[in-house]
Amino acid sequence: MAVLFKQYIYMNDRVSKNNKQFIFTGLGDDDSGFVPIIADGASDDLVVRDLPDQLPILPLRNTVLFPGVVLPISVGRQKSMKLVREVYNNNGLLGTIAQHNQDVDDPVLADLYQIGTVAKVLKILEMPDGNTTVIIQGKQRYRLVEMIGDEPYLHAKVKNLSDKQPLGNASEFEAVVESLKDIAIKIAKHSSNVSPEATFAVRNIENPAFLINFICSNSNIKVEEKQGLLEFDSLHERGVQAITYLVRELQRVELKKDIQSKVKTDMDQQQREYLLQQQMKTIQNELGGNPLEKEIQELKKRAKDKKWSKEIAEVFEREVDKLARLNPMMGEHSIQLTYLQTLLDLPWNEYSDDNFDMKNAEKVLDEDHYGLELVKERILEHLAVLKLKNDMKSPIICLHGPPGVGKTSLGKSIARALDRTYIRMSLGGLHDEAEIRGHRKTYIGAMPGRVIQNIKKAKTSNPVFILDEIDKVSRDFRGDPASALLEVLDPEQNFEFHDNYLDVEYDLSKVMFVATANTLSTISQPLRDRMELIEVSGYLVEEKVEISKRHLWPKQLKNHGIENDRFTVETGVFEFVIEKYTRESGVRELDKQLAKLVRRLARKIAFDEEVNRIIDLETTQKLLGIPKFIKEVYQGNEFAGVVTGLAWTAVGGQILYVESSLSKGKGQLTLTGNLGDVMKESAMLALEYLKSHASELDLDPDMFSSWNVHVHVPEGAIPKDGPSAGITMLTSLASAFTQRKVKAELAMTGEITLRGKVLPVGGIKEKILAAKRAGIQNIILSEDNRKDIEEIKEIYIKGLNFHFVKTIDEVLKLALLDTKVENAMKI
Repeated sequence: MAVLFKQYIYMNDRVSKNNKQFIFTGLGDDDSGFVPIIADGASDDLVVRDLPDQLPILPLRNTVLFPGVVLPISVGRQKSMKLVREVYNNNGLLGTIAQHNQDVDDPVLADLYQIGTVAKVLKILEMPDGNTTVIIQGKQRYRLVEMIGDEPYLHAKVKNLSDKQPLGNASEFEAVVESLKDIAIKIAKHSSNVSPEATFAVRNIENPAFLINFICSNSNIKVEEKQGLLEFDSLHERGVQAITYLVRELQRVELKKDIQSKVKTDMDQQQREYLLQQQMKTIQNELGGNPLEKEIQELKKRAKDKKWSKEIAEVFEREVDKLARLNPMMGEHSIQLTYLQTLLDLPWNEYSDDNFDMKNAEKVLDEDHYGLELVKERILEHLAVLKLKNDMKSPIICLHGPPGVGKTSLGKSIARALDRTYIRMSLGGLHDEAEIRGHRKTYIGAMPGRVIQNIKKAKTSNPVFILDEIDKVSRDFRGDPASALLEVLDPEQNFEFHDNYLDVEYDLSKVMFVATANTLSTISQPLRDRMELIEVSGYLVEEKVEISKRHLWPKQLKNHGIENDRFTVETGVFEFVIEKYTRESGVRELDKQLAKLVRRLARKIAFDEEVNRIIDLETTQKLLGIPKFIKEVYQGNEFAGVVTGLAWTAVGGQILYVESSLSKGKGQLTLTGNLGDVMKESAMLALEYLKSHASELDLDPDMFSSWNVHVHVPEGAIPKDGPSAGITMLTSLASAFTQRKVKAELAMTGEITLRGKVLPVGGIKEKILAAKRAGIQNIILSEDNRKDIEEIKEIYIKGLNFHFVKTIDEVLKLALLDTKVENAMKI
């Protein structure tokens, strides 16, 4: 209830045999200053038998008087004071009525509601503060008909209104009254300022009409809503509407109490923790010392052993003094303590001793990796420079190449060769700059960047630090991590790397950074400029065979609990697995296939089945299943326009057939086989070159406008692009138009120009090995690719004949035979 009852008064001067009056001094939310009183007797006691048709009118500012309710009001207006005194002296009646706007001092008819309550003045009290309080009692309702005067106070014609008692279902009305009483009692219980006498009064009012009016008068609702209740003729409807308002008030009071209860619980918990902390502090002092002081002394003791600079020491002392001033109960205390512990955990100017035995380094690299001769040679050169110069300002290594070729393990081998700590940080999917630089320590949950975290883990300031998958760093609204890496990888800046969490410079110049990437295209140019790029190309089949023998097969036997000498692998088995079950540059899939092979052998052993000690091709295929890939084999030269080219893919080299055919038409060129733009341009370039040099091949220039040309590259589901098929397409078109055979067991690769030049291309090593596997003996290359052949071991190119050319004429002379194909077309 809005009006909060704090005092219960039993008025002896108003007691009669059948009439009791309950007075409650109330303080409402709006502090209206009125005290409701209710007469609990018969309803007829309040009925005015001979109500005059004219009454003096007393406007009420901020309340509504209900029949049966006794209400103290403060009278301030002179007209109202005169009215009240005359009525009191004459023991007469007056009409109370509420104003629309309580700020109006001299209301007229338009400022008043139409329905009010006839009242009797019970007593006039002169208060100690000089104000006058008048106690009035509501009798019955009336309707204001017409205003007939305003001097010396308001007079009006009125019409008597009576409350309608329920005639029908009495049980429903009783339920409404009981519900109203229950809700009112609940509101009184939930409100801390309501005295127990209020609940007592509500419980003991027996007359339903008096109870409804009493509760309506004391409800925490607006004057407009109270006036609406008064205007109900039916007591039943008035009670139902009052229930609606009280339910709303009950919800508000319960919510208020719930909020106050939660706040009180939190305060009680804080006070309890504070008292416990004080008691613990006292007990700890009695036992011999404050733990906070001990903790600070321990921090200072650790700081004495650190090899940090004078500037860092000053920062540490300042932060320790700040910690000593903080209350352990504050959240900032734990943040400050964590920061100081991080400073102490870092290996300031602490370095491991390098092992610059170059022969040992070479031995370690050879033990861990077979092949990759150029890569290992470049790494040894890098280590040699470090040995001679003894500083880390040489370029930072970036190993780039296809997946599974050993880039990350090369970094681990470098750490083992130098006897340094190995640290790896994966950058794949990194998109927050704070992952590199850290967060400001003022943030909740702040921590150093991953660079500093890994240095802390390494416990030395000169580890081998692998930045894995640097090409997969992304950027978004949280910043650009690649830009933050510029400072890390720049030898001119990283000696004073700034981490946002530490807020001091840390020297990373002695750290050996080794980055790895699958592609350079996604690495920003400034970042590429700061790194020494070393390409780690794919392995040759012969190299994969040796890797399988030396590393993968023994590793899988050990992982599956099988003795190393339990099985003997026949020659050709590893090559069979490589060619039939894998298609990759590295050896990851090969490792999985060997693991599958050993796993199935282990199953047979575990089931006590008979297992042949010799693993041959038949056994391998039985255990691994049907081969996934078909080996590329040279298909002959029986058809005109079919030429063997060489292509490089991410999984190694392979042979590629270019097929050209002619049909009667208007010289239209059709290209199929999922070709890229560059490859399409090579085909158009080849055709235009033939048109301009037709006489050199004894071709009629007019024939090009009479025949449609279709160039197709098989395996159309696989995208193909690049300029290296230029001479292959030219030879294919020349063979189609001349119907001459192409030299047997011949493959070629090279880019062409309109001037007839043959330009060099890349991926030579992988391409020639693909040709060798396919049984091809003759390979046409650009003269500028001769240097690439010289870098390949002799054993891998034994039996191959290389023809180095400078012009297209040389290509056609080598590739085309004078013999025409069978069933040659007549062109």
